[in-house]
Amino acid sequence: MASSEERGDNKIQQSSLPAEESAGTKDLKKYLPLYIAALQGNWEAAKQIFDEDSGAIQAKIDTKDSTVLHVAVRAGQDEFVKNWIALMPDGLLDAKDSNGATALFVAAAVGNLDAAKILVGRVPDLLYVTRNGGYFPLQEAAYYAHREMITYLRSVMTRDDFGRENPYDGDNGIYLLQYFIAAEFFDFALELVDTNPKLAIRKFDRNKYALKTITERNNVFLSGCGIRWNSWEQFILSCALTEATLTTQSTNVCDVESLVYNAQPLFRNLQAMLRKFALKIGLRKRIKEKFLIHQNALKLVKRLCEEIQRLLSIEEMLDFYHDIITTAAKSGTHEIIEEIARVCPHTIYFGGRSTVEFFVMAVQNRSEHVYNLVYQMGHHKIYYSCVGDSLGNNVFHLAAKLAPSHKLNQIPGAALQMQREIQWFKEIEKIIDPRSREQLNKYGKSPKVVFTEEHEKLKEEGEKWMKETANSCTITAALITTVMFAAAITVPGGTNSGTQSRNGFPIFTGDPAFIVFAISDAISLFTSVTSLLMFLAILTARYAEEDFLYALPKRLIIGLVTLFLSISFMMVAFSVTLYLVFGQRKGWVLILVVALAGLPIVSFVLLQFPLLIKLIWSTYGPGIFGKKSNRPLI
Repeated sequence: MASSEERGDNKIQQSSLPAEESAGTKDLKKYLPLYIAALQGNWEAAKQIFDEDSGAIQAKIDTKDSTVLHVAVRAGQDEFVKNWIALMPDGLLDAKDSNGATALFVAAAVGNLDAAKILVGRVPDLLYVTRNGGYFPLQEAAYYAHREMITYLRSVMTRDDFGRENPYDGDNGIYLLQYFIAAEFFDFALELVDTNPKLAIRKFDRNKYALKTITERNNVFLSGCGIRWNSWEQFILSCALTEATLTTQSTNVCDVESLVYNAQPLFRNLQAMLRKFALKIGLRKRIKEKFLIHQNALKLVKRLCEEIQRLLSIEEMLDFYHDIITTAAKSGTHEIIEEIARVCPHTIYFGGRSTVEFFVMAVQNRSEHVYNLVYQMGHHKIYYSCVGDSLGNNVFHLAAKLAPSHKLNQIPGAALQMQREIQWFKEIEKIIDPRSREQLNKYGKSPKVVFTEEHEKLKEEGEKWMKETANSCTITAALITTVMFAAAITVPGGTNSGTQSRNGFPIFTGDPAFIVFAISDAISLFTSVTSLLMFLAILTARYAEEDFLYALPKRLIIGLVTLFLSISFMMVAFSVTLYLVFGQRKGWVLILVVALAGLPIVSFVLLQFPLLIKLIWSTYGPGIFGKKSNRPLI
């Protein structure tokens, strides 16, 4: 028997002989010029080849058994496609490649709308030629998320034309629904469910339902917008949209009324200003599109839940919703849990399996939006009495464990992460019964011991982050203190000399600009010294766990605010000095200097203010816990 090496050598020798080439390989070589012409849209060259060989009209010209029509459609050569199909009989337009795809499938996959219109205009039946046992071009367009193609294909397909296979029903329907959800085409998905309500309880891949799929896409809901939206978009979201838009579209389960439009009238002018600003820079349209996606997603969730309620019994719904509720609690998508509670309160109330896992997942995954739903439920404390695991951990133990990394990474800086962890721990401590606060698990550890052990590394990282920040700012504050103290002694223009009564007085004493200099210099000096003391207090702190809650953030806030003030007034003092010494009372000099002096101030705002705002909001804001809506959860 020949060895594997010998067999390999024989294959190499055989393949190297031109005489042994297969007929298919010869055809590929023969039609290579035609393949290139189709790719480039070279109609003259292709027509010449066709005139010499009429068999080229249906020849397979690549390794995937694609015809010229497949290649030209894929390459986007629409004029070539139009000319080529004029040479073809209708019966050849449904030719398939090795994947079972017609040219219309290729057009749907690449989003070539013009080619699709040409093909359908010639042979409308191409819309219903399937591949892989019932896969339509519509499913192909949905899979690749080509919205315009989907719109066109749906507009030219009518239910009267369907034969044995229906693109909107059965397996085809659930595939289409899942693809719509994956592409975030929730308006299309809603129309599909309206047409075929049973799709709400039909399984897709891996035993997954449509509601489960949308639950996993938490970034389409406002509760999950922080993952995908940047901070400016989140802040401008409600301000960039008109109040009428929010009012007409906020009748769903989400508390849209809890957005900025519920703010005090003091903020109305700010909202109007932000709307104009967002409109000018193009943010308004982008944010509105995202908001409409959110609204359509909510409508789809509501429609799915209504159909599930209609089609299933209470017992079936309890089993159906269990996995979905735990997934929503884990991802923080409170909107879905609210809607499920509305149509089937049994899934949330009465302390069942879903109730326990609902709270456990919310606490373990730090999903504050989901956790706050507890405040909308009567006698919510009783639900914690049944929470526990096989290791003897109660909900307080679970809150003591370190949060998942993806949740921690949403918070800037290890110190703020530590602060958020302490806030969660304190929140559960307030709401749990006194006996459970000191309860020991099977390892003999209380919740506080578990918290200390789990957060030891994060505490060290928080201390390091605080000290590095304080060190950097201390150098800046010390330099400003030195410079402003020196500037107070060596005033601009110098002092009077001689024997006059004003000997030693600054030359510009009577100038109003000099008064501005003196005040700015004094404020800058005082604030820089204050900032320096705050940062020194951070460096010498004991760094106990409790310090990360208020003491350390408070010092950092004061330090950053006073540092910003010292930089600002230092630049004012410097600008006035240049004006007094070199400006010779020329207004344009002052304008130019002030404009340039604004650069470091603006730089500080852009680089440090986001952190400062988060610090202030996290430390002195309304907090992430509490009752966020007066509507009962039912």
